[in-house]
Amino acid sequence: MTTNEKALQMHEQWNGKLEISAKAKVNSREDLAIAYTPGVAEPCKVIAQDQEAAYKYTMKANTIAVISDGSAVLGLGNIGAYAAMPVMEGKAVLFKEFGGVNAVPICLDTQDTEEIIRTIVNIAPAFGGINLEDISAPRCFEIEERLKELLDIPVFHDDQHGTAIVVLAGIINALKVTGKKKEACRIVVNGAGSAGIAITKLLLTYGFCHVTMCDINGIISKDSPNLNWMQKKMTEVTNLDGKKGTLADALQGADIFVGVSAPNIVTKEMVASMNKDSILFAMANPVPEIMPDLAKEGGARVIGTGRSDFPNQVNNVVAFPGIFKGALEGRATQITEEMKLAAAEAIASLVSDEDLSDTNILPEAFDPRVADVVSKAIKDLI
Repeated sequence: MTTNEKALQMHEQWNGKLEISAKAKVNSREDLAIAYTPGVAEPCKVIAQDQEAAYKYTMKANTIAVISDGSAVLGLGNIGAYAAMPVMEGKAVLFKEFGGVNAVPICLDTQDTEEIIRTIVNIAPAFGGINLEDISAPRCFEIEERLKELLDIPVFHDDQHGTAIVVLAGIINALKVTGKKKEACRIVVNGAGSAGIAITKLLLTYGFCHVTMCDINGIISKDSPNLNWMQKKMTEVTNLDGKKGTLADALQGADIFVGVSAPNIVTKEMVASMNKDSILFAMANPVPEIMPDLAKEGGARVIGTGRSDFPNQVNNVVAFPGIFKGALEGRATQITEEMKLAAAEAIASLVSDEDLSDTNILPEAFDPRVADVVSKAIKDLI
């Protein structure tokens, strides 16, 4: 039986990956009177006088919503709200298993930006945070920015920031392995959607100076046609040399390649045109932009992918559970840029200098230290 066949069988057997488990046991009349009527009126009255009391008397303090409109699901594209539900359920499982955070999957049957924003604002009182998931660009940027303005709880689009944080963590350690300095590195980010733009922004915030973005048409510059509003904004801080051409042109003399794009678009020859000891994060799934063996033949020193069957897996699960754990425990009102940098540094620190190598730059997803270390990094900034 293949993995796909087994997955279908198990999803049918599970009939959904989540269930509601009650903390309050109702085994007697007294239990019923305390958990429900008439006793439940007391916390209601307290919260009515002070909304902050909801963190004390309800599940809000450790519960987030995982919200999608199904418009950009994994590698499946715009498959809609119903079909997105297995992914959102799975994300909720990861939040609970890796971070101890309760997460409720919510799939919205609309892809209207204003309607999505209104809906999330209206359900926010029940939650301590909002994790946006699999919403297409550029709508995802506006939705997140508006929600951050309207809500006093953390709003985090994991496809953007979770990916960016783990990529930065890997690059921090890859620089140690190769001896390269961030100020001198030339980076090429291929893919100008939500992940590519967020990665680029975080790399610039960290202190990288030379970043060039590419899309399906090649190098993105100020006069590139058909850019969306966010991509146009990125041309103000990237490709400062005004370079034009293809991805192959961009990679000549580059030190780092970050791919969040399409399979098999980088060749061994393109890698060979990069600087010595190059770093490649080829994260297209399930087939990366270049397979690790070919990248190695081309001269790459450190290679990461999104897959678990190759070394250096770039996996968001080392970021988002700990980030929300820390944000909820610290009662953060938002996830700041400083928190993202701190999370990346914390993740990178979990690989000791003694263990650091070409094939070991990131902690494993099942490393039990990850969530607590990331959580502490977040709380230290609140």
